[in-house]
Amino acid sequence: MPKVQLTAAFCAAAQCEPGKKRTDYYSDTQTGFGLEVRCSGKKTYFQRYFDPHGRQRQVTIGGYADITFEQAKRVAKKIRSEAVLGGDPAAEKEKKKVIPFYRELAEQHLAHAASYQRSYDSTERMIHNHVLPRWGKLRLDEIKQQDVTTWLTEKRKSGLAPATVEKIRIMFSRSFELARQWQLFDGNPVKYVPRVKFNNARERYLTSDEANALKLACACSANPQLKNIVGLLLLTGARKSELLKAKWSDIDIEKRTWTLNMTKNGRGRHVPLSQAAMDIISQLPRYPDCPWLLPNPQTMLPFTDIKRSFMEARKLAGLDDVHIHDLRHSYASALAGSGVDLYTVGKLLGHVNVASTARYAHLANDTLMAAAEVGAAKLNVNW
Repeated sequence: MPKVQLTAAFCAAAQCEPGKKRTDYYSDTQTGFGLEVRCSGKKTYFQRYFDPHGRQRQVTIGGYADITFEQAKRVAKKIRSEAVLGGDPAAEKEKKKVIPFYRELAEQHLAHAASYQRSYDSTERMIHNHVLPRWGKLRLDEIKQQDVTTWLTEKRKSGLAPATVEKIRIMFSRSFELARQWQLFDGNPVKYVPRVKFNNARERYLTSDEANALKLACACSANPQLKNIVGLLLLTGARKSELLKAKWSDIDIEKRTWTLNMTKNGRGRHVPLSQAAMDIISQLPRYPDCPWLLPNPQTMLPFTDIKRSFMEARKLAGLDDVHIHDLRHSYASALAGSGVDLYTVGKLLGHVNVASTARYAHLANDTLMAAAEVGAAKLNVNW
């Protein structure tokens, strides 16, 4: 290991000693700084030092053709300074190399989600369509909070619904929380990104006339089950996914109840069926060896979605602003507006959190106000 006066000129002319695969030339003035010359002609700058445990370590600075001698010399001094102060630059470099790319973390995140999530398809779409295209090629330590904030702002400006952008933020943050649990990475650049406040509550309830118009439009649909599906959604307040996956074995005709073994909140519940709902169920077609309550007649399997046929029906009814989920809200508003207490409304809807039912409080108040007026009129006193 010859020590030489390592200069730019020396490095330019340096060659591997004959008969050897490589030769290391060390600076006689800058401890540990050297040039490795291979028999192939390849040259590389490096810096050697002793780590805090007394072991000799080496850091590759860069190829002779990639950086200048002066640049290599400055980097070498910095590495040695860190080592003298008790650091271990080689270990830090190795640690950085094992930090995974986000695409690798995303793959593990999705595998984990598939093992327990009932809404896995939504998680998969969000990561593949939004998160991976922007962050997949970066290592986790390269993803910065400010960049994430800018990215989410651009998502909102692109026309995505605020609720969708918030789901993306939560999903992305979840990836980093899993990385921390799995000891892959200890930071989360999404955690402190401000959550933009928004009001996602819709106040669209069907009137009786609108419900009848929608009924007639659904009866004209090319989907023969649309009328039955929309009717039962409106008369039970069930979620679309719950009804599309309903089986005949879930319906107790005698007790007039529909048993949901697993719902959005992870709990089962019993849905009481009104006579109007039972009237729809009683005339539903039964198919041999088909367990589903409302199957697609062409496949004998549950519908994956009814979006297109519903949009055509609502347009025919002149109700372009009505969404599928508004049927559930309409059912709840009818209950609250008829004097049913909010606790009971929540139980019928399968709400676990009272706050979820609180949105219908003003409708219940309208009923109370009407009762107060009746009482005042009965007293007939002009105070």
